[in-house]
Amino acid sequence: MSTQLVEVLITQPFPDEAMEQLRAVSPRLRFTVLPRSRAEDIPNEVWQRTEILYTDQVFPAPEQAPNLRWLQVSYAGVENLLDAPIMHKEGVVLTTLSGANAPQMAEYILTMLLALGHRLPLIASLQAKAEWPKDRWERLRPAELRGSTVGLVGYGSVARETARVLQPFNVTILASKRDVMHPQDSGYIPEGLGDPEGDLFDRLYPIEALRSLVKECDFVVLTLPLTDDTRGIINAEVFAAMKPTAYLVDASRGGVVDHAALVTALQERRIAGAALDVFHQEPLPKDDPLWKLPNVIITPHIAGISARYKERAAAMFAENLRRYLAGSSLLNRINLEHGY
Repeated sequence: MSTQLVEVLITQPFPDEAMEQLRAVSPRLRFTVLPRSRAEDIPNEVWQRTEILYTDQVFPAPEQAPNLRWLQVSYAGVENLLDAPIMHKEGVVLTTLSGANAPQMAEYILTMLLALGHRLPLIASLQAKAEWPKDRWERLRPAELRGSTVGLVGYGSVARETARVLQPFNVTILASKRDVMHPQDSGYIPEGLGDPEGDLFDRLYPIEALRSLVKECDFVVLTLPLTDDTRGIINAEVFAAMKPTAYLVDASRGGVVDHAALVTALQERRIAGAALDVFHQEPLPKDDPLWKLPNVIITPHIAGISARYKERAAAMFAENLRRYLAGSSLLNRINLEHGY
């Protein structure tokens, strides 16, 4: 067994308990923790010896890090990082933290499904006006989640955890993913969560059959990555295929939804409403019409925020560290051709 030290550079601080968890993986790991926001603030001698890099987007030039073998990005979405030269250096394995944010994002999605179905935007506006409507039985009749059909577009770690938390509601789950021949989850799965075997959905659709999926749904949930193939994939044709009583929850990436088509669909009541956490432009401009639509819930890209995120990130990083030292395949490897 090798006893050679493996140099690990971390540019984002972990809590003390999380660092203890990482150090406990192996005495072969030597950690350097330098919370920095710019690559030039990392000493050259540190870059020179680094074999494993955990960072958000503090990247060295390829020639600065001759010993780099593995780059672990500290979040799931990487579309803005793929042009960095270090991402294309031969011999460097790239991984994400996909799965570490699944629990809080699934809770967000569940919250929005219930909020939309139970007319919370309208209820909040009535409260602001101190209005007790006489026709409340009709105006505020909920679209119940129980027994409904929910479409999960992009069946990755977040959608799989969403499918799990939806089980008590007796919903019909329609899922969509790029590779329908492999429904199992090959990424990081926190113990007891998600859908590892791919058996919690009722039907699985290829992404090319998106309109066939959405026309059956009472709720459509987006958790797609942003790639050349998915940019603007939720367009006017998709909205036209949805039921006018259906709701959209977008917790994916800004740009997956055609913004103009979304605004039109909501303004003209082609769909019943939407909960939106991501946008084509962030922050969402103050003059954007989405702000004033009564059938919309807007949140400022916070679905993945959790006080426990670094704890979950450390657990996932620790698992990959064990795999690296054992010479096993790392979880959540980035496929540059797919863009995620």
